[in-house]
Amino acid sequence: MRLRYLVALLAAFALLAAACGDDDSTDGGSDSGDSGESAGGTLDIDAILAADLDNCTDAPSGDPIRVGMAMDFSDVVGFVDIPGSNLVPFVAEKANCAGGVNGRPVEVRVAEVGDDAALATQELLDWGAHFLIGPPFADFALPILQTTDGQVPLFVAASTEPTLADSSINSYLVSFDDNQMSSAAAQWALDEGITRAIVFTEGEGVPYSGVNPDAFMAAFEAGGGEVVSVQNYVWAGDTDFSAQVNEIAGISENNEVVFSAALAFQVTALRGQLEGQGLDGLTYVGTDALDATGIQVEENNEGVAHTPHTSISEGDPIDTLLADYEAAEGEALESRGFMALYVDSMFLGIQGMLDCGCDEPADIGAAVQEISGFDGLSGEITYAGTEGIPPKAVPINQIIDGADTLVATIEP
Repeated sequence: MRLRYLVALLAAFALLAAACGDDDSTDGGSDSGDSGESAGGTLDIDAILAADLDNCTDAPSGDPIRVGMAMDFSDVVGFVDIPGSNLVPFVAEKANCAGGVNGRPVEVRVAEVGDDAALATQELLDWGAHFLIGPPFADFALPILQTTDGQVPLFVAASTEPTLADSSINSYLVSFDDNQMSSAAAQWALDEGITRAIVFTEGEGVPYSGVNPDAFMAAFEAGGGEVVSVQNYVWAGDTDFSAQVNEIAGISENNEVVFSAALAFQVTALRGQLEGQGLDGLTYVGTDALDATGIQVEENNEGVAHTPHTSISEGDPIDTLLADYEAAEGEALESRGFMALYVDSMFLGIQGMLDCGCDEPADIGAAVQEISGFDGLSGEITYAGTEGIPPKAVPINQIIDGADTLVATIEP
Protein backbone atom coordinates (compact mmCIF):
# COMPACT_ATOMS: atom_id res chain seq x y z
CA MET A 1 0.00 0.00 0.00
CA ARG A 2 1.08 3.56 -0.63
CA LEU A 3 2.39 6.08 1.82
CA ARG A 4 1.48 9.66 2.52
CA TYR A 5 -2.11 9.62 1.32
CA LEU A 6 -3.22 7.46 4.25
CA VAL A 7 -2.17 9.71 7.15
CA ALA A 8 -4.89 9.56 9.82
CA LEU A 9 -7.35 7.65 7.62
CA LEU A 10 -5.76 4.25 8.01
CA ALA A 11 -5.17 4.67 11.73
CA ALA A 12 -8.85 5.40 12.29
CA PHE A 13 -10.17 2.70 10.04
CA ALA A 14 -7.71 0.15 11.38
CA LEU A 15 -9.31 0.54 14.80
CA LEU A 16 -12.62 -0.43 13.23
CA ALA A 17 -11.11 -3.34 11.35
CA ALA A 18 -9.64 -4.73 14.55
CA ALA A 19 -12.82 -4.52 16.62
CA CYS A 20 -13.94 -7.46 16.25
CA GLY A 21 1.34 -23.45 9.42
CA ASP A 22 1.83 -26.28 10.60
CA ASP A 23 5.24 -27.96 10.73
CA ASP A 24 5.82 -31.62 11.56
CA SER A 25 9.57 -31.35 12.14
CA THR A 26 11.17 -30.97 15.55
CA ASP A 27 13.73 -28.61 16.99
CA GLY A 28 17.31 -29.86 16.89
CA GLY A 29 17.66 -29.38 20.67
CA SER A 30 21.44 -29.00 20.84
CA ASP A 31 23.25 -26.18 22.59
CA SER A 32 25.18 -23.87 20.31
CA GLY A 33 28.11 -23.54 22.71
CA ASP A 34 30.55 -20.65 22.47
CA SER A 35 30.53 -20.37 18.70
CA GLY A 36 27.09 -18.80 18.58
CA GLU A 37 26.23 -20.89 15.51
CA SER A 38 22.95 -22.72 15.07
CA ALA A 39 23.19 -26.46 14.57
CA GLY A 40 20.73 -26.91 11.71
CA GLY A 41 17.24 -28.38 11.63
CA THR A 42 13.78 -27.03 10.99
CA LEU A 43 12.11 -24.49 13.21
CA ASP A 44 9.39 -26.12 15.31
CA ILE A 45 6.68 -23.49 14.99
CA ASP A 46 4.06 -25.69 16.64
CA ALA A 47 6.13 -26.06 19.80
CA ILE A 48 6.71 -22.31 19.98
CA LEU A 49 3.05 -21.42 19.58
CA ALA A 50 1.98 -24.08 22.07
CA ALA A 51 4.33 -22.85 24.81
CA ASP A 52 2.57 -22.05 28.08
CA LEU A 53 4.16 -18.95 29.60
CA ASP A 54 3.00 -20.11 33.03
CA ASN A 55 4.79 -23.44 32.66
CA CYS A 56 8.11 -22.96 30.84
CA THR A 57 11.00 -25.37 30.40
CA ASP A 58 14.50 -24.44 31.51
CA ALA A 59 15.61 -21.09 30.10
CA PRO A 60 17.91 -21.33 27.05
CA SER A 61 21.52 -20.40 27.75
CA GLY A 62 23.23 -20.27 24.36
CA ASP A 63 24.24 -17.19 22.40
CA PRO A 64 21.15 -15.13 21.57
CA ILE A 65 19.44 -14.91 18.22
CA ARG A 66 18.91 -11.19 17.79
CA VAL A 67 15.91 -9.93 15.83
CA GLY A 68 15.90 -6.22 14.97
CA MET A 69 12.64 -4.43 14.18
CA ALA A 70 12.86 -1.01 12.50
CA MET A 71 9.27 0.12 12.82
CA ASP A 72 7.22 3.13 11.72
CA PHE A 73 4.85 4.20 14.49
CA SER A 74 3.36 7.14 12.57
CA ASP A 75 -0.32 7.49 11.71
CA VAL A 76 0.54 6.24 8.23
CA VAL A 77 1.97 2.83 9.15
CA GLY A 78 1.48 2.51 12.89
CA PHE A 79 -1.79 0.63 12.37
CA VAL A 80 0.29 -2.43 11.44
CA ASP A 81 3.82 -1.75 12.74
CA ILE A 82 2.73 -0.98 16.31
CA PRO A 83 0.77 -4.21 16.88
CA GLY A 84 3.36 -6.15 14.88
CA SER A 85 6.16 -4.88 17.11
CA ASN A 86 4.16 -5.98 20.15
CA LEU A 87 3.40 -9.46 18.86
CA VAL A 88 6.89 -10.46 17.72
CA PRO A 89 8.51 -10.05 21.18
CA PHE A 90 5.61 -12.02 22.63
CA VAL A 91 6.27 -14.89 20.23
CA ALA A 92 9.98 -14.70 21.07
CA GLU A 93 9.02 -15.04 24.73
CA LYS A 94 7.03 -18.16 23.84
CA ALA A 95 10.03 -19.52 21.92
CA ASN A 96 12.26 -19.02 24.97
CA CYS A 97 9.60 -20.59 27.17
CA ALA A 98 9.83 -23.68 24.95
CA GLY A 99 13.61 -23.83 25.45
CA GLY A 100 14.72 -21.45 22.71
CA VAL A 101 15.95 -22.46 19.28
CA ASN A 102 18.64 -25.13 19.53
CA GLY A 103 19.21 -23.92 23.08
CA ARG A 104 19.59 -20.29 22.01
CA PRO A 105 17.33 -17.56 23.38
CA VAL A 106 15.55 -15.26 20.95
CA GLU A 107 15.90 -11.54 21.67
CA VAL A 108 13.92 -8.80 19.96
CA ARG A 109 14.75 -5.11 19.90
CA VAL A 110 12.39 -2.52 18.43
CA ALA A 111 13.70 0.80 17.07
CA GLU A 112 11.25 3.44 15.92
CA VAL A 113 12.35 4.90 12.61
CA GLY A 114 10.83 8.32 13.29
CA ASP A 115 12.46 10.88 11.01
CA ASP A 116 15.70 8.93 10.64
CA ALA A 117 15.36 5.34 9.50
CA ALA A 118 19.11 5.08 8.88
CA LEU A 119 19.90 5.99 12.50
CA ALA A 120 17.38 3.50 13.86
CA THR A 121 18.82 0.82 11.59
CA GLN A 122 22.38 1.52 12.67
CA GLU A 123 21.35 1.20 16.31
CA LEU A 124 19.97 -2.26 15.59
CA LEU A 125 23.10 -3.28 13.67
CA ASP A 126 25.34 -2.02 16.49
CA TRP A 127 23.25 -4.11 18.89
CA GLY A 128 24.08 -7.15 16.78
CA ALA A 129 20.85 -7.86 14.92
CA HIS A 130 21.18 -10.97 12.76
CA PHE A 131 18.33 -9.82 10.51
CA LEU A 132 15.75 -7.04 10.38
CA ILE A 133 11.99 -6.67 10.12
CA GLY A 134 11.06 -3.40 8.44
CA PRO A 135 8.12 -1.11 7.67
CA PRO A 136 5.99 -1.59 4.56
CA PHE A 137 6.68 1.56 2.56
CA ALA A 138 9.65 2.73 0.53
CA ASP A 139 10.08 6.03 2.41
CA PHE A 140 11.74 4.13 5.26
CA ALA A 141 12.53 0.73 3.74
CA LEU A 142 14.95 2.23 1.20
CA PRO A 143 17.04 4.12 3.82
CA ILE A 144 17.20 0.88 5.81
CA LEU A 145 18.57 -0.97 2.77
CA GLN A 146 21.09 1.80 2.14
CA THR A 147 22.31 1.47 5.73
CA THR A 148 22.63 -2.32 5.58
CA ASP A 149 24.36 -2.07 2.18
CA GLY A 150 22.50 -5.20 1.18
CA GLN A 151 24.39 -7.32 3.72
CA VAL A 152 21.63 -7.89 6.29
CA PRO A 153 18.35 -9.67 5.50
CA LEU A 154 15.37 -7.31 5.66
CA PHE A 155 11.85 -8.71 5.75
CA VAL A 156 9.43 -5.97 4.66
CA ALA A 157 6.66 -7.62 6.62
CA ALA A 158 3.37 -6.01 5.59
CA SER A 159 4.34 -4.73 2.15
CA THR A 160 2.90 -5.78 -1.20
CA GLU A 161 5.14 -3.35 -3.13
CA PRO A 162 6.99 -5.45 -5.72
CA THR A 163 9.82 -2.94 -6.17
CA LEU A 164 10.88 -3.38 -2.52
CA ALA A 165 11.79 -7.03 -3.10
CA ASP A 166 15.31 -7.73 -4.30
CA SER A 167 17.04 -10.84 -3.04
CA SER A 168 20.39 -9.59 -4.40
CA ILE A 169 20.37 -6.94 -1.68
CA ASN A 170 18.66 -9.15 0.90
CA SER A 171 15.24 -7.49 0.74
CA TYR A 172 12.24 -9.82 0.95
CA LEU A 173 8.48 -9.54 0.91
CA VAL A 174 6.66 -11.90 3.24
CA SER A 175 3.29 -11.37 1.60
CA PHE A 176 2.14 -11.87 -1.96
CA ASP A 177 2.66 -8.69 -3.99
CA ASP A 178 0.28 -6.32 -5.79
CA ASN A 179 0.46 -8.32 -9.01
CA GLN A 180 -0.40 -11.59 -7.30
CA MET A 181 -3.32 -10.32 -5.26
CA SER A 182 -4.98 -8.37 -8.08
CA SER A 183 -4.49 -11.20 -10.56
CA ALA A 184 -6.14 -13.47 -7.99
CA ALA A 185 -9.06 -11.06 -7.70
CA ALA A 186 -9.46 -11.19 -11.49
CA GLN A 187 -9.34 -14.98 -11.48
CA TRP A 188 -11.99 -15.13 -8.77
CA ALA A 189 -14.31 -12.87 -10.77
CA LEU A 190 -13.84 -15.01 -13.87
CA ASP A 191 -14.46 -18.16 -11.82
CA GLU A 192 -17.72 -16.56 -10.68
CA GLY A 193 -18.74 -16.33 -14.33
CA ILE A 194 -18.29 -12.56 -14.59
CA THR A 195 -16.93 -11.55 -17.99
CA ARG A 196 -17.20 -7.75 -17.88
CA ALA A 197 -15.21 -5.41 -15.63
CA ILE A 198 -15.29 -1.77 -14.55
CA VAL A 199 -11.93 -0.62 -13.15
CA PHE A 200 -11.01 2.44 -11.08
CA THR A 201 -7.37 3.58 -11.15
CA GLU A 202 -5.14 6.54 -10.39
CA GLY A 203 -3.23 5.88 -13.59
CA GLU A 204 -1.09 3.25 -15.24
CA GLY A 205 2.01 2.39 -13.20
CA VAL A 206 1.09 4.53 -10.17
CA PRO A 207 2.33 2.59 -7.10
CA TYR A 208 -0.44 0.57 -5.51
CA SER A 209 -3.47 2.56 -6.74
CA GLY A 210 -2.43 2.07 -10.37
CA VAL A 211 -0.30 -1.08 -10.27
CA ASN A 212 -3.09 -3.17 -8.76
CA PRO A 213 -5.64 -2.14 -11.43
CA ASP A 214 -2.98 -2.74 -14.10
CA ALA A 215 -2.49 -6.29 -12.83
CA PHE A 216 -6.23 -6.92 -12.53
CA MET A 217 -6.93 -5.77 -16.09
CA ALA A 218 -4.09 -7.83 -17.55
CA ALA A 219 -5.23 -11.00 -15.82
CA PHE A 220 -8.93 -10.42 -16.49
CA GLU A 221 -8.38 -9.89 -20.20
CA ALA A 222 -5.92 -12.80 -20.41
CA GLY A 223 -8.64 -14.99 -18.91
CA GLY A 224 -11.15 -13.97 -21.58
CA GLY A 225 -12.86 -11.10 -19.78
CA GLU A 226 -13.52 -7.62 -21.16
CA VAL A 227 -12.73 -4.37 -19.38
CA VAL A 228 -15.65 -2.19 -20.48
CA SER A 229 -14.79 0.96 -18.53
CA VAL A 230 -11.67 2.44 -16.91
CA GLN A 231 -12.32 5.36 -14.56
CA ASN A 232 -9.84 7.67 -12.87
CA TYR A 233 -10.20 8.83 -9.27
CA VAL A 234 -8.15 10.15 -6.35
CA TRP A 235 -7.13 7.30 -4.07
CA ALA A 236 -7.99 7.83 -0.38
CA GLY A 237 -9.62 11.13 -1.33
CA ASP A 238 -12.63 10.93 -3.63
CA THR A 239 -16.08 10.10 -2.31
CA ASP A 240 -18.10 11.92 -4.98
CA PHE A 241 -18.14 9.69 -8.06
CA SER A 242 -21.04 11.36 -9.85
CA ALA A 243 -19.13 11.98 -13.11
CA GLN A 244 -17.82 8.41 -13.24
CA VAL A 245 -21.21 6.96 -12.29
CA ASN A 246 -22.99 8.87 -15.05
CA GLU A 247 -20.57 7.48 -17.62
CA ILE A 248 -20.81 3.95 -16.24
CA ALA A 249 -24.62 4.08 -16.26
CA GLY A 250 -24.50 4.56 -20.03
CA ILE A 251 -22.53 1.38 -20.71
CA SER A 252 -23.19 -1.00 -17.82
CA GLU A 253 -25.25 -4.15 -18.27
CA ASN A 254 -25.60 -4.36 -14.47
CA ASN A 255 -23.57 -7.57 -14.37
CA GLU A 256 -19.98 -6.32 -14.17
CA VAL A 257 -17.31 -6.68 -11.52
CA VAL A 258 -16.08 -3.35 -10.12
CA PHE A 259 -12.42 -3.45 -9.14
CA SER A 260 -10.17 -0.88 -7.48
CA ALA A 261 -7.48 -0.59 -4.83
CA ALA A 262 -9.64 1.98 -3.04
CA LEU A 263 -10.22 2.24 0.69
CA ALA A 264 -13.34 0.79 2.29
CA PHE A 265 -15.27 4.04 2.67
CA GLN A 266 -14.61 4.88 -0.98
CA VAL A 267 -15.92 1.54 -2.22
CA THR A 268 -19.12 1.78 -0.21
CA ALA A 269 -19.62 5.41 -1.30
CA LEU A 270 -19.19 4.40 -4.94
CA ARG A 271 -21.55 1.47 -4.50
CA GLY A 272 -24.25 3.68 -3.05
CA GLN A 273 -24.01 6.09 -5.95
CA LEU A 274 -24.11 3.29 -8.54
CA GLU A 275 -27.10 1.73 -6.81
CA GLY A 276 -28.75 5.15 -6.96
CA GLN A 277 -28.60 4.76 -10.74
CA GLY A 278 -30.30 1.37 -10.51
CA LEU A 279 -27.05 -0.61 -10.87
CA ASP A 280 -27.68 -3.09 -8.07
CA GLY A 281 -26.37 -6.22 -9.81
CA LEU A 282 -22.67 -5.33 -9.72
CA THR A 283 -20.00 -7.30 -7.87
CA TYR A 284 -17.31 -5.42 -5.93
CA VAL A 285 -13.82 -6.76 -5.29
CA GLY A 286 -10.74 -4.96 -4.00
CA THR A 287 -7.34 -5.39 -2.41
CA ASP A 288 -5.82 -5.60 1.08
CA ALA A 289 -6.75 -1.92 1.51
CA LEU A 290 -10.30 -3.04 2.23
CA ASP A 291 -9.15 -5.27 5.08
CA ALA A 292 -6.88 -2.53 6.43
CA THR A 293 -9.61 0.11 6.40
CA GLY A 294 -12.50 -1.84 7.85
CA ILE A 295 -14.72 -3.16 5.07
CA GLN A 296 -15.97 -5.65 7.66
CA VAL A 297 -17.79 -2.87 9.55
CA GLU A 298 -18.77 -0.52 6.73
CA GLU A 299 -22.45 0.06 6.02
CA ASN A 300 -23.72 -1.40 2.74
CA ASN A 301 -20.81 -3.84 2.62
CA GLU A 302 -22.77 -7.03 1.95
CA GLY A 303 -21.19 -9.04 -0.86
CA VAL A 304 -18.02 -6.95 -1.14
CA ALA A 305 -14.97 -9.18 -1.73
CA HIS A 306 -11.32 -8.48 -0.94
CA THR A 307 -7.88 -10.08 -0.68
CA PRO A 308 -6.71 -10.13 2.96
CA HIS A 309 -3.21 -11.35 3.77
CA THR A 310 -4.67 -14.07 5.95
CA SER A 311 -8.21 -15.34 6.36
CA ILE A 312 -8.61 -16.04 10.06
CA SER A 313 -11.19 -18.46 11.41
CA GLU A 314 -12.07 -19.15 15.02
CA GLY A 315 -9.61 -21.52 16.68
CA ASP A 316 -7.05 -21.60 13.86
CA PRO A 317 -3.35 -21.02 14.72
CA ILE A 318 -3.45 -17.26 14.04
CA ASP A 319 -6.65 -16.79 16.03
CA THR A 320 -5.24 -18.86 18.89
CA LEU A 321 -1.99 -16.87 18.96
CA LEU A 322 -3.83 -13.56 18.99
CA ALA A 323 -6.10 -14.83 21.76
CA ASP A 324 -3.03 -15.93 23.75
CA TYR A 325 -1.58 -12.45 23.37
CA GLU A 326 -4.80 -10.81 24.51
CA ALA A 327 -5.03 -13.09 27.54
CA ALA A 328 -1.41 -12.44 28.53
CA GLU A 329 -1.28 -8.71 27.82
CA GLY A 330 -4.86 -7.68 28.59
CA GLU A 331 -5.53 -6.07 25.22
CA ALA A 332 -6.39 -7.19 21.72
CA LEU A 333 -4.10 -6.39 18.82
CA GLU A 334 -5.32 -4.32 15.90
CA SER A 335 -4.94 -5.23 12.21
CA ARG A 336 -5.35 -8.95 12.86
CA GLY A 337 -5.05 -9.96 9.21
CA PHE A 338 -1.51 -8.55 8.98
CA MET A 339 -0.06 -9.94 12.21
CA ALA A 340 1.07 -13.34 10.90
CA LEU A 341 3.37 -11.55 8.44
CA TYR A 342 5.44 -10.07 11.28
CA VAL A 343 5.70 -13.39 13.08
CA ASP A 344 6.66 -15.17 9.85
CA SER A 345 9.37 -12.54 9.28
CA MET A 346 11.03 -13.61 12.51
CA PHE A 347 10.52 -17.30 11.77
CA LEU A 348 12.04 -16.95 8.29
CA GLY A 349 15.14 -15.20 9.60
CA ILE A 350 15.63 -17.87 12.23
CA GLN A 351 15.12 -20.62 9.65
CA GLY A 352 17.82 -19.02 7.52
CA MET A 353 20.17 -19.19 10.51
CA LEU A 354 19.32 -22.84 11.06
CA ASP A 355 19.85 -23.66 7.40
CA CYS A 356 23.29 -22.08 7.20
CA GLY A 357 24.39 -22.88 10.74
CA CYS A 358 25.79 -19.37 10.88
CA ASP A 359 25.41 -15.97 12.51
CA GLU A 360 26.90 -13.74 9.82
CA PRO A 361 24.02 -11.68 8.35
CA ALA A 362 25.23 -11.95 4.74
CA ASP A 363 25.44 -15.74 5.07
CA ILE A 364 22.00 -15.82 6.66
CA GLY A 365 20.71 -13.88 3.66
CA ALA A 366 22.23 -16.40 1.29
CA ALA A 367 20.38 -19.15 3.15
CA VAL A 368 17.11 -17.22 3.12
CA GLN A 369 17.38 -16.98 -0.68
CA GLU A 370 17.19 -20.78 -0.82
CA ILE A 371 14.21 -21.26 1.51
CA SER A 372 11.54 -23.37 -0.16
CA GLY A 373 8.18 -24.63 1.07
CA PHE A 374 8.39 -22.95 4.47
CA ASP A 375 5.08 -23.48 6.31
CA GLY A 376 4.50 -20.16 8.03
CA LEU A 377 1.48 -18.78 9.83
CA SER A 378 0.56 -16.74 6.75
CA GLY A 379 0.93 -19.62 4.31
CA GLU A 380 3.66 -21.44 2.42
CA ILE A 381 6.67 -19.26 1.62
CA THR A 382 9.36 -19.93 -0.99
CA TYR A 383 12.23 -17.64 -1.98
CA ALA A 384 14.30 -20.10 -3.99
CA GLY A 385 14.17 -19.16 -7.66
CA THR A 386 12.49 -15.80 -6.97
CA GLU A 387 13.65 -12.20 -6.67
CA GLY A 388 12.42 -12.04 -3.09
CA ILE A 389 8.65 -12.22 -3.68
CA PRO A 390 7.16 -15.50 -2.48
CA PRO A 391 4.52 -17.04 -4.77
CA LYS A 392 1.70 -17.40 -2.25
CA ALA A 393 -1.90 -18.49 -2.29
CA VAL A 394 -4.26 -15.50 -2.10
CA PRO A 395 -7.40 -15.79 0.05
CA ILE A 396 -10.61 -14.21 -1.23
CA ASN A 397 -12.93 -13.07 1.55
CA GLN A 398 -16.45 -11.81 1.00
CA ILE A 399 -18.97 -10.22 3.33
CA ILE A 400 -21.77 -12.80 3.56
CA ASP A 401 -24.68 -12.23 5.92
CA GLY A 402 -22.57 -9.60 7.62
CA ALA A 403 -19.61 -11.91 8.27
CA ASP A 404 -16.19 -11.70 6.61
CA THR A 405 -16.04 -15.15 5.03
CA LEU A 406 -13.40 -17.06 3.10
CA VAL A 407 -14.98 -17.96 -0.25
CA ALA A 408 -11.96 -19.01 -2.33
CA THR A 409 -8.23 -19.49 -2.26
CA ILE A 410 -6.39 -18.69 -5.50
CA GLU A 411 -3.23 -20.73 -5.80
CA PRO A 412 -0.11 -19.16 -7.37
